[in-house]
Amino acid sequence: MKPLAGQRVIDMTQNVAGPYCTQILADLGAEVIKIERPGAGDDTRHWAPQIGDGLSPTYATLNRGKKSVALNLDHVDGQTLLRSLLRTDDILIHSLKPGSAEQRRLGYEDLQPHCKGLIYCALSAFGNIGPKAALPGYDPLIQAYAGIMSVNGHDGQPPARVGVSMVDMGAGLWSVIGILAAVAQRQHSGQGARVDTSLLETGLAWMTNPIANYSASGKLPRRMGSATAMLTPYEVFETADAHVFIGCGSDRMFQKLAAALGDPELASDIRFVRNADRVAHREALHESVAALTLVLDTKIVVDKLQAAGVPVAAVNDLAHLLHDPQVEALALHRMLKTGAGPDICAVGTPIRLDGERLFNPHLSRRVGEDTHAVLKDAGLKPDDIAALTAQGTVQV
Repeated sequence: MKPLAGQRVIDMTQNVAGPYCTQILADLGAEVIKIERPGAGDDTRHWAPQIGDGLSPTYATLNRGKKSVALNLDHVDGQTLLRSLLRTDDILIHSLKPGSAEQRRLGYEDLQPHCKGLIYCALSAFGNIGPKAALPGYDPLIQAYAGIMSVNGHDGQPPARVGVSMVDMGAGLWSVIGILAAVAQRQHSGQGARVDTSLLETGLAWMTNPIANYSASGKLPRRMGSATAMLTPYEVFETADAHVFIGCGSDRMFQKLAAALGDPELASDIRFVRNADRVAHREALHESVAALTLVLDTKIVVDKLQAAGVPVAAVNDLAHLLHDPQVEALALHRMLKTGAGPDICAVGTPIRLDGERLFNPHLSRRVGEDTHAVLKDAGLKPDDIAALTAQGTVQV
């Protein structure tokens, strides 16, 4: 039995952050009911590329394991229906703008008196308090606002976005952590809780080290490409056929690197003996190490440094990554059947419990695919469901 078996989640989120949270909860065994707008559904259904009518790889890989219920929450009857569906110990998560849920009488204070064990998670862009609370926001916008772009990219070039949705997915993870903490607390108190988090708080959390270093030194961090301010060599180097990342975390490790690459005297150069020396002569050090890697193929550099115990990795593209023996051994990704379109490679939750990989493969291919079944399980009669469908409150 999965750890959240028997737990039900009402998912009123879309795009990336909230759906990533509820997908993890689904993998952990919860029944997740995804509330979608009749007609269009989640915005990500229509992102490129399309692999079916109203189905994209982004939607599929973030919303597997969930039941799709199409419910119009702008309609009073839709709001009433959602309140009637809630059980006393449900988890509800939404990504509406602060105040929007309350306008629909779906705020925590509206629902909690009738659902004492309700765990209510509100996930917003800028947080639910403060002068920007009501503003919308997306991952790259928050990367800019939270300072992430100011430290990402190369010196002398424009700020750059991190190429994956690290703020969105991080906010999803913080939501999961908050929800699981509330579940544990409820086991002792019998009471639910409100959980609040945001993209901005997540972005600030990712900036922990730069913020600490700036507060200590008073110096703004600069964009350094793949390098880091505290250590060197700790960055990407070009090889004869591609690139590798080399990470030397100590002076002893640098000695091993120099020997493995055929120039042991490099470690005794007065400019490079200690990490502080190497940081002070960063450009000269990079040139010296690059001269050694540039004449060797990537595999040779990796083999030599791994044999010496120096952390190193080829800079993989996806074609290499998905067939890498270590990645295959972890069995984290698998093919997800999409029906009309091509199957896609979906990444599972990076947790194994008692050796078992958690992965829920169910995919609601169309908006409202599970509406009828969920409403029927909730006790609504066929005539009631038909009436709600006719008036546009639900879509089946």
